[in-house]
Amino acid sequence: MATKKSSSKKALPAAPTTARAMAVQPNLHQETHETQRFGEIVKLPNGLSEDVCKKSVALLNQCLADTITLRDMYKKHHWQVVGPTFNQLHLMYDQHFEAQVLLVDILAERIQLLGGIALAMAADIAEATKIPRPPKGREPAAVQIRRLAEAHEMIIIAAREAAKKADELGDDGSNDVFVSEVLRTNELQVWFLTEHLVAASPVTA
Repeated sequence: MATKKSSSKKALPAAPTTARAMAVQPNLHQETHETQRFGEIVKLPNGLSEDVCKKSVALLNQCLADTITLRDMYKKHHWQVVGPTFNQLHLMYDQHFEAQVLLVDILAERIQLLGGIALAMAADIAEATKIPRPPKGREPAAVQIRRLAEAHEMIIIAAREAAKKADELGDDGSNDVFVSEVLRTNELQVWFLTEHLVAASPVTA
């Protein structure tokens, strides 16, 4: 009967249990300082001076704070709307919310590619926005629409001014964001909104 040959390879000794555990243990206690403070600019090779980038980032961050506030107002009213036009408004509010979500991302990415830091946390947004805060409770649909329309108009006016400043700074990319993205989206949405307040509309306070 043939005998089984023993393998010439020797098994590697197992690593100590503690060493194995440490190799896969997440380090949950890491702390360090901020790598970039808010308001600081990291100079990137984008053909724009640091001063131009800093000014554009400030304009974009203000627009971002107001856009996030408007976005969240749409979701609040989407949840709270009642009345005979519930279905139309419920759907429109959510459609407008989704478009504002896209705007938020466009603005934040523009800030980052200019070497800045985009506002992100709710407390910072609440501190920076110029849009008045609505009450926590439910309001009539007509008041919801009025609040949204006023917020849109504030953003539209500020975006036009920001677009002019970006143009003067030679920041064509930011100018395009303000005109092609922010202005056009908000102008379209405010039109759709206010059509619900015409004289023949059943939506009244």
